[in-house]
Amino acid sequence: MTEELLGIADELYGLPLPEFTPARDARAKELKGTDLAASVKALRKPSLAAWVVDLLVRRDAEQVGQVLDLGAALREAAAGMDGEELRALTRQRRQLTAAVTTGARSLASEAGVRVTPAVAEQVEATLTAAMLDARCAEAVRSGLLVTALAATGVDEVDLTRAVATPEALGFSATPVEPAPPELHVVPDPDADEKAVAAAREQAERAGSAVAAATEALESARTDVTDLEARGMQLQAEIEELRRRLADLETTYEEVDEELADAEDVRAEAEASLAAATSDHEAALAALARLRG
Repeated sequence: MTEELLGIADELYGLPLPEFTPARDARAKELKGTDLAASVKALRKPSLAAWVVDLLVRRDAEQVGQVLDLGAALREAAAGMDGEELRALTRQRRQLTAAVTTGARSLASEAGVRVTPAVAEQVEATLTAAMLDARCAEAVRSGLLVTALAATGVDEVDLTRAVATPEALGFSATPVEPAPPELHVVPDPDADEKAVAAAREQAERAGSAVAAATEALESARTDVTDLEARGMQLQAEIEELRRRLADLETTYEEVDEELADAEDVRAEAEASLAAATSDHEAALAALARLRG
C-alpha cells in the first residue's frame, strides 16, 4: 500500500495548488472501501512555499540536484573541519540558493502563481535546510513537502509534519518534462466556418443554460411564494394560540381566587361544625345528669 500511496501523492503534489484538494478528495472517493482511502484523504494541502519547492523539484530536477550535491559537499567539509573550503562552499551555497529561488519564482509565475518576497524567503530557507541537513535533503527530493523547512545544521529537524507521509523520505518525485515547442500550424481554409459553427454551438449551449436557469428561477420563486403563505398561516395560528393561552391564564387566575375563597368558607364551616358538635355533646351530658 505504501508504494501505491506514494504514487498517488506524487501525482497530487505535482498538480497546480488550487487543484490539490478537489483532486485528493476525488481520489479518496474512488478508493472508498479500501484501506488506502483514509490515507489519501489524510494527505494535507501544501503551503504555498512548500508547493513552490515541490514544483521546482519536478520542473528543474537538475538544478535541485546541484543544490543537494553542494549541500552534501558542504556537510562533508564541515565534518572535516576544512575552514577555507567551508567558507568557499558557504558562499556558493548562498549564491546558489538565491539563484534557484529566483528560478522557482519564475516557474511559479509561469504556472499563474505570484510568489511574494515573504514566501520566497521560505523557499530559500527550505533550500538552505536541504543543504545543511541530509534528512531535509531527502524531504525536498521527495517533492512531497507540506510545509517549508528551516535548519541550523546543528539541531535535528522534526520532519513529522513537514512531508505528506513519513515514507516520503527516500522517495524521489517524478520529473515533469518541459512542454514541447509549438509547431508551425498550417492555416486551415475552413477555419472561419469552423469558428462560426463552434460559436453557434456555444451560443446554443448558453441558450439552453439560460432556459434551464430561468426554469430553476421560476421554480424557486414558486417555492418562496408557497413558503411565505405557509409562514403567514403559521404566524396566524401562533397568534391565535397566544390569545387562547392568555384567556386560559386569566381563567386560571379567576378559578384560583375562587378556590381560595371556597377554602376559607370550608374552614369556617368546619369550625362551626366543631363548635355545634361540642355544644350538642355538652347538652346531652347535662340531660343525662338531670335524668340520673
